Amino acid sequence: MTDEYNVLVVEDSPMMRQLLVFALSRVKNLRVTEADDGVDGLRKLAAGKFHIILTDINMPIMDGLKLVKRVRSDPAHKDTPIIIITTEGSDEDRQRAMQLGANAYITKPIQAPQVIAKVKELLRIETT
Repeated sequence: MTDEYNVLVVEDSPMMRQLLVFALSRVKNLRVTEADDGVDGLRKLAAGKFHIILTDINMPIMDGLKLVKRVRSDPAHKDTPIIIITTEGSDEDRQRAMQLGANAYITKPIQAPQVIAKVKELLRIETT
């Protein structure tokens, strides 16, 4: 049996979004939905079921930390794993993201294998 996983990538930079989508395309049975800011991300979350969320912190309209807070306060998504992918590398930013409910924190520039490994780990996908 092959499980399909829906991934939501919330990133305001089209180039960074494409990089993430390309990296995730290497994982079998992952379907990626893209959102260009936190508000767009919430809209997409309301419309469908996602197994994991990858989000940037610095975005217009609604940043990634507000998105994490909103997702964690929604009973339908409170247990959905969230990976923060950001240029913000300070310990304070990392701690704040984790306190709000993020499951992982990856600083840019990203390495595709690192992102893939973390997604597989959080989704409990067997590495073959």
